Amino acid sequence: MPGIERPGPLYKQVAAAIRDAITSGEFPPGSPLPSETQLIKRYQVSRPTVRNAIAALRAEGLIDVVHGKASYVRRRPAPALTIERTVTRKAGTYTTGQTDWQENEAPSVSRATSTETTGPALGLDEGEDLFAIDRLHTDPATGTRILHRTLLPLAVAADHNELAENPAAAPEQIYALLATAGHKLTWTETVRARMPLPDERATLELPDATPIIETTRITHGNDDQPLLLEELRAAADRAQLAYRITADSPRTLRAVRS
Repeated sequence: MPGIERPGPLYKQVAAAIRDAITSGEFPPGSPLPSETQLIKRYQVSRPTVRNAIAALRAEGLIDVVHGKASYVRRRPAPALTIERTVTRKAGTYTTGQTDWQENEAPSVSRATSTETTGPALGLDEGEDLFAIDRLHTDPATGTRILHRTLLPLAVAADHNELAENPAAAPEQIYALLATAGHKLTWTETVRARMPLPDERATLELPDATPIIETTRITHGNDDQPLLLEELRAAADRAQLAYRITADSPRTLRAVRS
């Protein structure tokens, strides 16, 4: 095969050529790439150039490198875990889709303040006081780790003595307390994928260049008042989300304060 003739740094040209070979199926998922010596001959470049190209493809998440052996095209298996994003109520008791996750440690409760992102979602100004409750779960069937954070405004907790005394209550318990206090609850949820922060990558034990999937669920009370915010994060290559979709009357959209 002739040498590289594309514009740009040489190692990026080699990385692009290898990427094309992966995309075309020449190097299928799970297969080893040619050795460094073979790649040097194939693309007529130096060993450092090949190594930099391999490093770039590894950073993209396209390949895994087994030191002392070879580089392999990363497999793209179906997600191991399906997370049911549902809320059901029966006889005043609320349940969500996951009932068998294990808590790795006791919930961590801390004081926090609303940000430019969480403030509008909760109908608050930036810098207002919150309880932040962090949990680390593990799905016993797959070993997948899941981070869950609850943000409970102090103003909401102050209106409900049991929440003020126990902000680390499970979300399902909080739903029940809010409903008992007279709120007719509804929920909205958004989903996005993003690259993890360093502490998220370490806690979730993510491979290189693996994005996370993040959901943000808002619990609304009477007059569509935001009462609670929940964030759930998991490895995007390990988890997928499932939702129950029903035909409902359209809700009146509420303006979000900025």
